[in-house]
Amino acid sequence: MSRFLVRGRALWRALILLSLLAALAAAWLWRDLDRFGRTPLDIVSAGQTIDVARGTGFKQIVDELRSRGLSHAAPLYWRALAEQMHVAGRLHAGEYALLPGLTPRSLLENMAAGRVLQHDFTIIDGWTFAELRAALDKASPLRHLTRGMDNATIMRKIGAPGEMPEGRFLPETYAYVKGDSDLDVLKRSYAAMHKTLDALWPGRDQGLPLTTPYDALILASIVEKETGRADERKRIAGVFVRRLEHHMLLQTDPSVIYGMGASYTGNIHKRDLTTDTPYNTYTRPGLPPTPIALPGKPAIEAALHPASGDELYFVAKGDGTHVFARTLAEHDRNVDCYQLKRCR
Repeated sequence: MSRFLVRGRALWRALILLSLLAALAAAWLWRDLDRFGRTPLDIVSAGQTIDVARGTGFKQIVDELRSRGLSHAAPLYWRALAEQMHVAGRLHAGEYALLPGLTPRSLLENMAAGRVLQHDFTIIDGWTFAELRAALDKASPLRHLTRGMDNATIMRKIGAPGEMPEGRFLPETYAYVKGDSDLDVLKRSYAAMHKTLDALWPGRDQGLPLTTPYDALILASIVEKETGRADERKRIAGVFVRRLEHHMLLQTDPSVIYGMGASYTGNIHKRDLTTDTPYNTYTRPGLPPTPIALPGKPAIEAALHPASGDELYFVAKGDGTHVFARTLAEHDRNVDCYQLKRCR
C-alpha cells in the first residue's frame, strides 16, 4: 500500500471525525438554544415591564434585560433565537408585561406580534364629568393632556365643539396602552355614548315626552342618580315620564344638588329647594338643561322604556330602595314614615 493511500485514508478519517464533531456540536448548540428559549426569565414578581421605545435596537433590548438581572444568557443566544424565530427585525415598540414564567421565546413572540401591555380605565355609572376628569388625572401611565384645559377646550379637542360635556361619555371599561392620553380615552368614551344613543333611540317606546336623544340622556342621568337598583330603574323612569306628561314639576333632589355645585356640602335643606337655579326642578318645569351625570346603558334603556303604571311619587326608604305612591296624600304618609320616622 502506497504512502499516499495511507495518508489519504487518514485524512478521510480525520474529515469524518471533524464532521461528526461538528454535527455533535451543532446538535448540542441547537438543544442548548432550545433550552434557553424555553427556560423562564429570572422574573420573581408580577408587575414588572420592559418599555421598548421607538427606534430601540435589538442589542439595547437584550442589554436592558441583562442589566436588570432578568437574563444571564449571552447576547449571542438572544440573537440566535431571534434569527431562528425570524423576528430579529420585526420587534414592535411598546410596553410589555414581564410575568413570572415568561420565557425568552414567549417574550420575543409578544414583541413580534405587538402584544403590548394594556391598562384598564373604568368610568363608573353616575359619575359627573368633574369626577371623570379627576379620575383620569390619577390614571397611570396615561399621558395627561387635559390638565389646565377648560371643559370647552376639551370638547373641541375631542371633536365635539360647542357641546356640554356632562352625560356625553359612556360608563364602561376602556383599555389603553402606554403613550395614550386622557383625550384618547375621552374620544373613545364619547364615541361609545354616541353609538349607544344612535342604536337605542329608534327603538324607544312611542309617545314619550322626549323629543331628542339628548332629552333621553338627561332623563337617564336623573334615573342614574336616583337609584342604583336594576329592579327600580324603569319604575322610577316611569314616574318622571308621567310627571312630564302631566306637566308636573319633576322635584328630583339630585338635579337640585347638581345645580348647587360646590355649595353642596352633603345635606340638602328646604332653602336649597326654593333657591332657583337652572337645575332646580322644584322651581322650574320640565327637564334640566343638561344631564346631571354620566348615565350607563341600563339607565338609558330605562328612560326609553319606562315602566307603565299610575305612580307619580317615590321616596327613599333609607336602605337603597324606594316606596312608590299614586297620590300626594299617600306620598306624604310615606315621607312621614321613611324620612321623618313618624310611621302611623
